[in-house]
Amino acid sequence: ENRIKKLTELEEQITKLQEQADAIKGELKTEFEEKGIDELKTKNFLIRWKEIVSSRLDSKALKAALPDVYNQFVKQTSSRRFTVA
Repeated sequence: ENRIKKLTELEEQITKLQEQADAIKGELKTEFEEKGIDELKTKNFLIRWKEIVSSRLDSKALKAALPDVYNQFVKQTSSRRFTVA
């Protein structure tokens, strides 16, 4: 019980800190947009906010269009999930 309470407290702190970090990132992104830049070099840091384009397989579409091909290449994995309710 004590460990779960401590875990809950730590997760709340993590959430608050993540919100603060996200707010700072948001401010920086807004500044980048306003200045029309995607990279900034400071004395100690190189900050980038660039668009990255990637190609990913749409497995749902593949499964619908070519179920035999999908089944030929599908790989199942397993994992365990830890939850506290």
